[in-house]
Amino acid sequence: MKHKIRSHIKEKLNNHSELEKTKKSGIIKDRLFNEEAFREAKVVMFYVSLKDEVNTMSMIDEAIRIGKRVCVPVIIKEEKRLIAGEIKDRIADLERQHFGIYQPKTGHVKEVPLEDIDLIIVPGIAFDKKNVRLGRGHGYYDRFLCALPNKTRTVGLAFDFQVVEHLPQDSHDIPVWMTIAA
Repeated sequence: MKHKIRSHIKEKLNNHSELEKTKKSGIIKDRLFNEEAFREAKVVMFYVSLKDEVNTMSMIDEAIRIGKRVCVPVIIKEEKRLIAGEIKDRIADLERQHFGIYQPKTGHVKEVPLEDIDLIIVPGIAFDKKNVRLGRGHGYYDRFLCALPNKTRTVGLAFDFQVVEHLPQDSHDIPVWMTIAA
């Protein structure tokens, strides 16, 4: 079932025009930055967007500019887990690594303890009306999210067609606190 949903949504993502993605990403950014949880957060973790995801590049740049501490996921591939790595400048601090994802440059990772993170912006292939999240199937985010302190808020970003009525949920699937879509 999950595989079928992933394929269906990925097809829609691939057919979504760059112009539409850019426009909707801007609307989502405005909604996120106006959320009380974002405004009050001192430390925010963003995913670094891939071509088919809600674009977080300008969000990262703006958050740094307005004085937030920003971190991004660092994949520890041999342990199949994520850690949060702080960045000060998206362009200077990141390089393309595992799965084509931009991460802090090798040897320059400054890990941020989970208890320091106030808000985490989470990617997903799909979300449902109850904020259940369907990822890419590797489990990195579910393992990461289940270790978070209760105070940490998680927000999924999605294009409108990525929000569906209901997703199958396994015991290890961690819903996000809220989803912002456009």
